[in-house]
Amino acid sequence: MKKEMNNSENNNSETAQKIMVKDFPVVSPNSTVSNVEKILLEKTKDFETISYIYVKDKKKLVGIISIKEVFRCKKSEKVKNIMKKDIISVRPKTDQERAAYLCLKNNLKAIPVVDKNNVLLGIIPNKKIMKVLHQEHIEDILYDAGVHKFKDPEVEIISASTKTHFKKRLPWLVLGLIGGILAAVVVGFFEGILETYILLAAFIPAVVYMADAVGNQAQTIFIRSMALEKKLNMKKYLLREVLVNFLLGTVLGTLFFLILFYFWRAPFFGAVLGISIFSAIMVAMAVSMILPIIFQKMKSDPAISSGPLATATRDLIALLVYFGIANLMVYFFL
Repeated sequence: MKKEMNNSENNNSETAQKIMVKDFPVVSPNSTVSNVEKILLEKTKDFETISYIYVKDKKKLVGIISIKEVFRCKKSEKVKNIMKKDIISVRPKTDQERAAYLCLKNNLKAIPVVDKNNVLLGIIPNKKIMKVLHQEHIEDILYDAGVHKFKDPEVEIISASTKTHFKKRLPWLVLGLIGGILAAVVVGFFEGILETYILLAAFIPAVVYMADAVGNQAQTIFIRSMALEKKLNMKKYLLREVLVNFLLGTVLGTLFFLILFYFWRAPFFGAVLGISIFSAIMVAMAVSMILPIIFQKMKSDPAISSGPLATATRDLIALLVYFGIANLMVYFFL
């Protein structure tokens, strides 16, 4: 039996045990295919799902058979001779998103839930898996929008009162407002260089956007990877992200340099913008890695660091990087 069941145990309410069902076909290893067919024909209406037939020996899960396998074998064949013994399963406290991920990863229509002694407790059927994926998708979208803490966002976000929506959305918008004010302060601090070199002001949105876009990509993938792979090789993952963002920064920075060189005939400002884009992307990547790790260490959902908080942080840092590089290059080269 595969040990993936141990990778994602937690103490929250969104667990495999919460969504598993207990009405499904179960047979013993010594049953014949004929016995299995009889059970399916007589008790189909009693089962929540019949995607697989589960084989138990003294309450322990020892095998699994697909419906297709049943109907293409001889009726006299014993279950123990045709059952699959290499079973992917989860524990009761495994996060439901992890369970759904394992089903998708291994192309399963359902996944069994077993305890530490391999006793079969229930299964998570396909319709539950689809519902989990849908709900998790909604939660991710709400996190990005800075709307958190709905127990059942699929339902509550629609029926919630005006007061509830106001209370849940206002704090993160206030955070965004504070971020905007700080950004204005940063821009005002560099008012002198902007008055002298007005072209720098024209590309503020481009620098901020690129930092946000690349940072959001990196953070979304990182949070998802942490959620699905509890034994994520952090060193290997971060090394890959540094290399990927280094390449992205190099390509995008070069493109900006060429655009200013050919269309504005401003190679110096092209160099300023190119270096700034590269630096902003690398810093945004670092912020996108650091924030989720900090939240995880604080025993809080890393997804909370996405949305307005991460956006405000990246915007401020991108502006500081842009104007800092512009000031240095103007000072030393002009």
